[in-house]
Formats: sequence, C-alpha cells, structure tokens
Amino acid sequence: MLPVPGDVYPDIQILMADTAEMDEILTAFRRFSVHGDTKASGKELNGKNWAKLCKDCKINDGKNVSGTDVDIVFSKVKQKTSRVITYEEFQMALQELAPKRFKGQSKEEALESIFKLVEGREPSNAGVTCFTPCVSVYRQKVVKAPALDRLTDASRYTGSHKERFDGSGRGKGREGREELVENTGY
Repeated sequence: MLPVPGDVYPDIQILMADTAEMDEILTAFRRFSVHGDTKASGKELNGKNWAKLCKDCKINDGKNVSGTDVDIVFSKVKQKTSRVITYEEFQMALQELAPKRFKGQSKEEALESIFKLVEGREPSNAGVTCFTPCVSVYRQKVVKAPALDRLTDASRYTGSHKERFDGSGRGKGREGREELVENTGY
C-alpha cells in the first residue's frame, strides 16, 4: 500500500509540488531559450533571452533588480568562454537574484517566490507591430500602429500613386501601373 501524502510522510507532498514546479520552470526555460532563434535546441539560454525572461516574468522590477543586475548575474553564472547558460546555471542565476528581488524574505521563501514568477511563463509578443496579416506564435495581442493606418489609406494618396487605386481603395493592378493601349480601331 502506498503512503498517502501528508499522512505518514508529510514531506512527500512537498517533493511532489517541487517536482511539478521544477517541470514548469524547465518548460519556461525551454520556451525562452528558443524564442527568436530558429536554430536553438532549447537547452541553452543566451543573454538577450535571459534579459527578456527577467523582464517578462517581472523579476526585473526596476527598483530592487535592474537590467544591469540581470546582466551581471548572467555573466557571473555562465562559463568564462561561453555566451549561453544551461538549465543548471539558470537555476543558479535565479538563486542569485531571489534575495535581491525579495529583500524581506528568507532565502528559501525568496527562491520559492522567484520560481512562482517564472513557472509556466512564455515570451510575450505584446507591442509588436505587424504590417502584414500575421498570427502570433504565442497568441498575444498584436498592436496595429496608428501610422500604419495613415500610410496605407489610399484616399490620401496624391499624384501618380492616386491613379493606382479605385474609389474604394482597392488596387487596380496592371491597369493602374502601366498605360494600356486599347486597340479598338478608333
């Protein structure tokens, strides 16, 4: 018969929660490590994506932890000749930042709090301007720039560009680009 968590062995529940929590952190690490790099394997995180992780997960709060602190910790935990960090180095980096981010808490509580900020997160694409109809990989809201509406409004075109569009704003195609000769005989 298997022991019931919290019954005879109260630490079993903590171990299971830690394992689930660590799986979520590993998932977040992999998501951020492949962000923006088609050749990434998901096993190493570069400095740019480390800074993005800290910003998106709100580890970098601007008061206790700044962007400079994030860069210094990255340089401290990585190998001397390397430009990336592994998952183990990533955990060490979080341990370095935890007491600085959560100053009033003990080291264990701070580490648990920083893990809660990271677990299950993925890179955000909010605020990205999209000029063509595109679908975001992470299903975030894509911002349509106000300048884009102004620049693509065909009713405001002048000169030769105005002749390329009909009254509704749709392009005329070849007819609008080239002078076509009608061979009707007149």
